[in-house]
Amino acid sequence: MSGELSGKVALVAGGTRGASRAIAVELGRAGAQVYVTGRSSRAGKSEVDRPETIEGTVELIEAAGGKGTAVRVDHLDSAEVAALAARIEAEQGRLDLLVNGIWGGDPQLEWGKPVWAHSLDKSLRMIRLAIDAHLITSHHLLPLLIRRPGGLVVELTDGTAEYNAAYRKGTALAYYLAKAAAHPLAAGEAAELAEYGCHAVAFTPGWLRSEAMLDIYGVTEENWRDATAREPHFAISETPTFAGRAVAALAADPDRGRWSGQTVSSGQLAAVYGIDDVDGSRPDAWRYVVEVQDTGKPADVTGYR
Repeated sequence: MSGELSGKVALVAGGTRGASRAIAVELGRAGAQVYVTGRSSRAGKSEVDRPETIEGTVELIEAAGGKGTAVRVDHLDSAEVAALAARIEAEQGRLDLLVNGIWGGDPQLEWGKPVWAHSLDKSLRMIRLAIDAHLITSHHLLPLLIRRPGGLVVELTDGTAEYNAAYRKGTALAYYLAKAAAHPLAAGEAAELAEYGCHAVAFTPGWLRSEAMLDIYGVTEENWRDATAREPHFAISETPTFAGRAVAALAADPDRGRWSGQTVSSGQLAAVYGIDDVDGSRPDAWRYVVEVQDTGKPADVTGYR
């Protein structure tokens, strides 16, 4: 991927950690100038209250040979997002790729509680982070993106459109709405961008070995398989880098418009673009979830990675 995005300008909104951080790194590795925004910086943390920062993401981009700029932005603050758009316009005069990974709603989730028992404030906070923040960002940044044909918007979510077509029992209604909203959001953006020759997709990683997920299971990337003793299906999990490689390959595809309006997954894109995870495997997590995990079969990743 080295140099395939040379001269391109990307914004990874919510690029502090997880898949968004890895996407920012891989876009930088491929030659793009990457702006990384979020609320967690060395100047202060968001309510997620984790150690990762936007400055840390830029350091990883630079270590990969790329160029990055960290800008602290609350994407629920329209004025701050407008200022971000003005800065990118002044400094670059263009925007080729918007990756909208804004979330940070996990601390608000009360697993398994029905809507009447779940904290209403927390439910509404999840909706604001997943929908309002994304709309505010698109409102201010897409006028810059549509100046040149070929621009791409990537809306991050959790789950394929097919999987999220049915209610995900055991989560919470607001969480389900937050994640399912990415599918019509990307479809609508694709329709509105089409006349400008630009495109939009929703993108889902598989079972992500994010920094937070590794902490939950008490493992590191080096010994992550130890977590399968607690959760056998964790064997299908993938690194954030796998997601980053998939999005970077999509962004570099001259025919990326063929995906516009769709929801795509890391496993799906990996099969098309010939991408592997860092261990040389190619996990297809959502097919595994449907065919193995959700049918009650014993954990067995044979044929799925």
